[in-house]
Amino acid sequence: MKFITLFLLSVWIYSSAFAQNYNLFTKQLFIQKTDTLPYRILVPDNYDPQNKYPLIIFLHGSGERGNGNEKQLVHGAELFLRDSIRKKYPAIVVFPQCSENSYWSNVNIVTNAQNGSRTFNYQTDSKPTVAMNLLLNLVDDIRHKYSIQKKKIYISGLSMGGMGAFEIVRRKPNLFAAAMPICGGANPATADKLTKTKWWIFHGEKDDVVNPQFSKDMAAAILNEGGNARLTIYPNANHNSWDSAFAESDFMQWMFGNHK
Repeated sequence: MKFITLFLLSVWIYSSAFAQNYNLFTKQLFIQKTDTLPYRILVPDNYDPQNKYPLIIFLHGSGERGNGNEKQLVHGAELFLRDSIRKKYPAIVVFPQCSENSYWSNVNIVTNAQNGSRTFNYQTDSKPTVAMNLLLNLVDDIRHKYSIQKKKIYISGLSMGGMGAFEIVRRKPNLFAAAMPICGGANPATADKLTKTKWWIFHGEKDDVVNPQFSKDMAAAILNEGGNARLTIYPNANHNSWDSAFAESDFMQWMFGNHK
């Protein structure tokens, strides 16, 4: 009984400390006419507007959509909250939250009624979704409100967010120094607009939600267009390949080592 009590107490202490750390990401709302994009923002310790900081945008997956401004921190936020990371790589980190009725990228998703499998048809010349349009304007707003190092702006995301990473770079081809999409995808026909950004693309070989061939095709297409793309495929990973990506020893070093 004593052991169980101590165990529960330790879980409670850990959970409370973790929740408190999450609160370092302050809640904000970006409002554009009748649309709202919730987001969480983390600034460096002792943020000084006289200094300039790298900017990281992280896009969550479809399961974290909503308007509560909470769920988008489930995957990835802990990485940026680590003291070792914050001290070595002081940066401004933004986690926006896509609404339930939108999607980061403009993709036509067809679901097989028999087995539930999904086909992703990535659009190449369509208008941005409501969420992407808000995101594009949020990035501009953050760049004006905060002291940003314009040559060190990065984008990452997983699943739906990985798709969004490909699309936002296509729509802002001169902005991002590096992009790190995880288990995402895009249309290889758009690769000619992605060559001004350095890429590290991740996917699980056993992914049964988003076909890893999408990432393989995008890496090949970017390289074919003369761009710079690094591809990491995890042979035993399914859709949650973000766990393996975040565990890469040079994940942060590679990202922050790139600049325009």
